[in-house]
Amino acid sequence: MNLSRVYVGGLAVVLLLILNSCFGASAGISVRADGSGKLALEYRVSELAESLGRLDGNERWHTVPVGRADFERSLARLPGLRLKSFSEKRVGNDRVTKAEIEFKTPEALAAFLDGNGKQARFSKENGTNRLTLILLDAEGGTAASASPELSALVRELSAAYEIRISLAAPGGATLSLLDGAGNQAAGVQAARLVPTGKHVSLSIGTGDLLSLPEGLGIVMRW
Repeated sequence: MNLSRVYVGGLAVVLLLILNSCFGASAGISVRADGSGKLALEYRVSELAESLGRLDGNERWHTVPVGRADFERSLARLPGLRLKSFSEKRVGNDRVTKAEIEFKTPEALAAFLDGNGKQARFSKENGTNRLTLILLDAEGGTAASASPELSALVRELSAAYEIRISLAAPGGATLSLLDGAGNQAAGVQAARLVPTGKHVSLSIGTGDLLSLPEGLGIVMRW
């Protein structure tokens, strides 16, 4: 592959996509009838992404807390959250982090998930709870799919990584797709959905997600 042919606005964008493609995550949300619940979070980051992230000037590319101290600092700034458990280990070439977080309200959960101020939103209308998550905005999707060479590189690097979001609610829930701007979206071939039931979920390969030109989001209702 001739990387000199890849142009998506500069080397920084290419490196950012490489960092993101070497990343997998699972977020399992369980909600109780009173609105409290827990978030079981697991993510794995390759040594490649870790080493690039440590280079001077790349620290801003971390999108998740790194280490127990980072989790505790993040949660200390947000009310209604508690770190129940945390573990970290090496599995092959990846660092695997697991954390279980208890939340008192869905608003507290959304505040934790809203890393850059536009990723998560909670609302309640006519007794129905609605949690909206933007997994990839339209700008990110456009960058990743800007050239066949870059798209192929992202898919190659991310082959072992997946993004999975799930919600369990006592009265049942629904899950539907949005685009990266938060508008209703049609089906995504690469996404695997459980759209209705007491346990709804979305699973998609990291490379497949990054290659969606319109981005991707989900809305979960219960």
